[in-house]
This record gives sequence, structure tokens and C-alpha cells, in this order.
Amino acid sequence: MKIVLTFVAAAMLCSAAFSQNNLKVPAPSPGSTIKQDFGLSSVELSYSRPSVKGRKIFGDLVPYDKVWRTGANGATTITFGDEVSIGGKKVPAGKYGLLTIPGQQEWTVIITKATNVTSPSAYKEADDVVRVKVQPNELPFPVETFMIIFDDIKATSMQAVILWDRTAVAFPISTEIDSKVTSQIDKLMKTDKPPYFQAAMYYLESGKDLTKAVEWFDKALQDDSKAFWVYHNKANALAKLGKKKEAAEAAQKSITYAKEANNDDYVALNEKLLASLK
Repeated sequence: MKIVLTFVAAAMLCSAAFSQNNLKVPAPSPGSTIKQDFGLSSVELSYSRPSVKGRKIFGDLVPYDKVWRTGANGATTITFGDEVSIGGKKVPAGKYGLLTIPGQQEWTVIITKATNVTSPSAYKEADDVVRVKVQPNELPFPVETFMIIFDDIKATSMQAVILWDRTAVAFPISTEIDSKVTSQIDKLMKTDKPPYFQAAMYYLESGKDLTKAVEWFDKALQDDSKAFWVYHNKANALAKLGKKKEAAEAAQKSITYAKEANNDDYVALNEKLLASLK
């Protein structure tokens, strides 16, 4: 028993000494996590960011026609808060691995059920959820540190863009929200405080029934008759309906109340709208 206790004590001392002398240094390929609000939820991406450091990247450090973890160190993962579509195929909400197969003329983007693939040998095609063929584009400038960003973000679509050295690759992500939003609107319009302004804005921005949008803007103004932002968006809806006179009247009211509130931004927005109506 004494021998065992002595061994345990020695191990603990060694462990303590090791932890005290453990050197913390910057990671050569630091990790990064980005979260983008999208649709009615969000998309989160976690990956590591290696740098060029004077090396030849694609076709050398990152071989062509082989599965790449699309970053460095650990696996790259992407988490969808809601169902999305990639390459025309629906991807349920959840966490997935993001892999690519770089090529000189074409890349393959892979969304996989496996979230721990860090080498070609660990990849199993049977775990694929989506495969998308995309074209690489040559950048007019070098990107030193590898990055993945979300760009061209709209209510129901955006691009995931992979950038490194002089290469850019993008793949589309889309989501369906209209049925969910309209269902919410139908339900909330029956409550004591209907969201007239928000509902009208959704109809305006998504190109739905603009006459209904104007009706809801008017109801929103019953709660705040000096809401210059509501008048401005009502003017936009009327302009799209081709009702220039009514649109101009709403824009003028918006200017009046925006000036009272010292909001120069809305004054300028309405002046531009009025100029477009001439």
C-alpha cells in the first residue's frame, strides 16, 4: 500500500509540475466561429484559419481532387438553426461537417453527417447529405489568411464564400420562410395587439399584397399619428402600386414629422422618393 501511495503522490507532483510549466502560445491556425442570422434562425460556422506564409496553396499544400477539411486543425462544422436548401436539396436543422474537394476547374462542396472528418481517409461518402459542384474564381488580390464568410444575404438566400490565396468559391444557401411568417401573421392579427407595422413591412419587402400592406400601415398610424417611418414605408408601397399622388402625400407627411424629430436620414429618404415620383 505504501508503494502505491508513493507512486500516486509522485504522479500528482509530476502532473502539477507539468501543468505549471505548460506553455501557452498562439495557435498557428487560429480557430474562428461566425454566426449569421438567416431566415427565422441562424447559421453558425466553426473552422480554423491557416495562412499562406509564402506557400503554394491549391494543387500543393491543398491537393487537387482530394477531400479537404476546408481549414486546418480540427474539422470544419456548420450548424443550421432551421431547415435550409443547398444545391436544391433540403438539409434539416442540425450540425454537419463541411468538406470540399478542390479542383482546377471545379470544386465539390460536401455537407456531411460526420462532424469529425480531418483527413481523406476518415471521409465516408455514405455520410453525404449534399454534394454541390461549383466553379472556382480567381481573385485579383491575394487573401493571406483562409476565411469563410456569408455574403449577399437576403431574407431567404445567401452565399457561403470560401476565400484563400487567389481563389474564391461560393455555394448558395436558401430557406423557406413565407408559410411560417404568414401563419404567424394570421395568428397574431387575431390578438389584442396585432403587429400591423411589422406585417405591412413583410408584405412590402416580399412583394405580397401591397394594398393590404397600405391598410396595415394606416392601422399602425392610428397608434402613432406622427410615426414618420410608417408614413415613409406607406409611401413606398403606394409608389409601387402606381399611386404617385398618394405616395407623395405620405412622403411629405413623413418629412414633416421627421423634421420635428430631428431625423435627417428620413428627410433625405423621402426627398429621394419624391424625386423618383416626378
